[in-house]
Order: sequence, then C-alpha cells, then structure tokens
Amino acid sequence: MIDFRQLQALSAVAAEGSVARAAKRLGWSQPTVDYHLKNLDRLVGTDLTTRSTRGSKLTTAGNLMLERGDEILSLADRALTDVRDLAQLGKIRLRFGTFPTAASRLLPGIASRVAELGIELDATLEELAPLITRINQHTLDAALVYAAGGYRLPFRAEVHTTHLFTDPMLIALPATHPAASHTSFDREALLSLADDSWVMGSTPGDTLDDLVRELFHAEGLQVNVAIRTDDYSVVLGLIAAGMAVALVPSLVRFNPPEGVVLRPIDDPRYARELLLAAPAGPGGPSAAVRQLAEAVRRSISALG
Repeated sequence: MIDFRQLQALSAVAAEGSVARAAKRLGWSQPTVDYHLKNLDRLVGTDLTTRSTRGSKLTTAGNLMLERGDEILSLADRALTDVRDLAQLGKIRLRFGTFPTAASRLLPGIASRVAELGIELDATLEELAPLITRINQHTLDAALVYAAGGYRLPFRAEVHTTHLFTDPMLIALPATHPAASHTSFDREALLSLADDSWVMGSTPGDTLDDLVRELFHAEGLQVNVAIRTDDYSVVLGLIAAGMAVALVPSLVRFNPPEGVVLRPIDDPRYARELLLAAPAGPGGPSAAVRQLAEAVRRSISALG
C-alpha cells in the first residue's frame, strides 16, 4: 500500500531536481528520502527516478505517479481541512439565495440535509439577476443560480462557482396545439412556433430567454412575447388555457396541469447548468459552502 511519505518524496524530487535538495525541502535526512523512493519503486515494480551527476529526474512512469500522487495528496489535505473546519463550525448560519423554481422543489430537502450538519439557512428567493448582484456584493454567502447556452454569468473574480446539475429545457405547449404531436423539437420545429405567443421572464438577464430570441433573430424573425412572468405555475396555467407556448425547465415536469404537453429539445444548448456561487478566498469555498453544494446535489438526486 502506498505511504503518503513516498509520494511526498517523489514530489519533492520532481520540484527540486535532486534527492539532497528534496531532503532539505522536506526537512528530512537524505537517507530517509532514498528509503521512501526505493520502497515506492519496489511497490510499482519499476524505477520512478533516474540519477546522474547533474541531479535526479523522473522517468515516464515517475511522471505518471507524480500526477496521480499529487491528486492523492491534495485530496488527503482537503479531507483533513474539511473535517477540521466542520468540527469547528458548531452552529453556523448561511445566507442562501435561490431562484423560485428550484426553491419549490429543492429547498426543503436542502435545508433538512444541512441542518443535520449544524448549518442553518437564511433563505432568500429571487430571480437570477438579483442573485448575481447580491453574491457580487457579498450580501449572500451562497446562491443557487443557472446559466444556459454557454453564457457566462457576470460574477466578480473572487466568486467561485460549482457545477451541480444539468437541467434540460422543455417546450411547453397547449395539448390542442398542432405541434403537440411532435415527440421532440429540433431547430426547424422550434422555428415553426414563430407565429405563436410566448411567455418569457419578467426579470432582465435570463439567459434562457436570450437563447430563444437569438434563434428567431438569426432567421430575421421576432419573438412575439405576449406575457411576462417569472412564476412557472402561472406559465403552465396560461399554456393550459391555450394562450401561449414557453420554454420551461425539466424541474417543472412533475404533475403538469391538464392541457399542457412537455416536449424535449434536440439541441444541448437548451439546458441550464445549475451552479452554486459563493464568494471565496484562495483556498476556495468554505467547508460550510461545500457541504451546502453536496446537500443540493443529493436533493436533486432524490427527485429522480
């Protein structure tokens, strides 16, 4: 079994170019460094370093072991840091922001999971643009946000984002709509909805709305935005009444109202990436924020 000291010795030799300098870097004796290197060679069955009068360098196998070894050492350090930080947290309160669609399905599970770790959430429900502003201003400790179509969210440099989930978008249509017979929608099928009334968000900065606009603008068409709302229950109600069509996230697919059909889109750009954004220092997000990210992942998985 690999001894962490073997990996530390190999990493130091790679960095310093000699066993003597590696020993000085580690605060070990030179024979100790030699001992761990030789034991690692025996363990893998090949030489990981070569030596000459000019110093020591890694073999091809040594470089591969260095790459994997650095990952192992980094994970070990992170495990120690996480457990120590969590043990020192006690009761902690996080100012957490999320957009309403996610809150309705995910927030109870998230709050329950972090509560088991002694983390309480002071939750705020807002749309995307206000959440981004509050994270940039450090008035939230973390926020669940989304991006679509390759758009970059305008976060400041110190904000760290963690990818959590890819949420495919769906086309929602009245069941009586002629296009409801499609099993899925490609570009041409989407363009066939040019004469329909659309529901779009009422808050500027929604990258999903921008995707739809770009699709139609590329063909010299305008989107007929008849209604604006950020409430997907309202969106689905309007569609059920035969008043419009809309792009909706898969998180709303559970129990849609009668009269609404939901169809997948054959373009991977029509998906939103769920991200946890948090102001962070050089070491990345705090242990509490990392635990929050894991709680969000588990809550999403629990939805199936």
